[in-house]
Amino acid sequence: MSRRRRRPAALLAGLLVLALAASLSPLAPVAGTAAAGPSKRAAPLAELTVVSERVAFGLQRPIAITGLPDGRMLIAEKNGTVRAYHPDTGLAPDPVIDLTARIDTSDNERGLLGITPAPNFARTGMLYVAYTSLPAGALTLARLPINAPERVQVLLTQEHADYGNHNGGQVAFGRDGYLYWSLGDGGYANDPYKSGQNLGTLLGKILRIDVNRSCGGKPYCVPYDNPFVRTPGARPEIWVYGLRNPWKFSIDPADNSLWIGDVGQGLIEEINHIRPSQRGANLGWSCREGTPVFDETQCRPGVRLTDPIVEYDHYMTENCSIIGGLVYRGSVTPEARGTYIASDYCSTRAFAVRPKSTGGYESAEIGTFPTQPTAFGADVNGELYVLSDLPGWLSKVRFERVQPTPTGGATIR
Repeated sequence: MSRRRRRPAALLAGLLVLALAASLSPLAPVAGTAAAGPSKRAAPLAELTVVSERVAFGLQRPIAITGLPDGRMLIAEKNGTVRAYHPDTGLAPDPVIDLTARIDTSDNERGLLGITPAPNFARTGMLYVAYTSLPAGALTLARLPINAPERVQVLLTQEHADYGNHNGGQVAFGRDGYLYWSLGDGGYANDPYKSGQNLGTLLGKILRIDVNRSCGGKPYCVPYDNPFVRTPGARPEIWVYGLRNPWKFSIDPADNSLWIGDVGQGLIEEINHIRPSQRGANLGWSCREGTPVFDETQCRPGVRLTDPIVEYDHYMTENCSIIGGLVYRGSVTPEARGTYIASDYCSTRAFAVRPKSTGGYESAEIGTFPTQPTAFGADVNGELYVLSDLPGWLSKVRFERVQPTPTGGATIR
């Protein structure tokens, strides 16, 4: 079947990311070099399952979640409001931040997209947010104090007026103290602007910037070791490129590596794992969708592409859109520590991926999450939560040990 098939419009309702009708063939690790291996206490993935407990409801299209040092979780709602949840007191009835006057929500995928606290949040109360801004849906990175949200300072924008989908929008700080921000390829289908392979645009990229300093009239600086600082015609903010819609990524605090869920178009959903030494990695779009070739005209001789570590088929199945998660670094279940958890918006299957100490990765399905997962987050103790879109739920996630089954592992292809 053609990789250029577009998903029927009826199936887009309720989705925050563009994807075609899909479901899961067994998770397929792609050959590659892994990061540091898991803890010696880690249980085989086939002996783990996820269990979700609903702890809050009444949210309005929650799409991003982050933990604060005081134990609260901040939950971004698509319309521009931010709600606070604490396990002792529950979901606060009123928003702690209201950015609705700034937010363009004219499309299913536009809105308030990402939120993260500054590393020194306990002292400064500073938050960083990503959203599509009025009047034309420009992708916008900004910061604001939680106690004075009207003092919004815009740091960086990228025009995104023509199509409402593929906005990316995740924001996160690395262990290096720099801020990372993901942007989609510009929308529609088939990478119409050929953004993925174009280093002259921020579209289809993950950026890395220093928000603690100002340089050249800009309210941020570009780190000296960013990969394209000295590349003529390239945007120096770029950290990795060749992405379609990196709706969700996370940074493992153990090694500062990026785990990226990149939404596919017609055939493949993929998970990428990029270590700091792989800065400047080209993840392939729109030369490739996953590992299959998508558009030969975007495949240039001599350009090295970085394979996903896991990919799964989604054409003519119940899956539709990878929802990138994060690596579990909590203490309640040490047997699961070092395991990356992700899901799919439609199938809700729980995907577990872990680097092998000998190289490569192991992966498995380890249960399901509540309906329409949109984002994962961790609290101050590293324990996991997941959001559900239209039901407006927040659920806490825990791991349990189970007896392995003969089909418990993933198939390598």
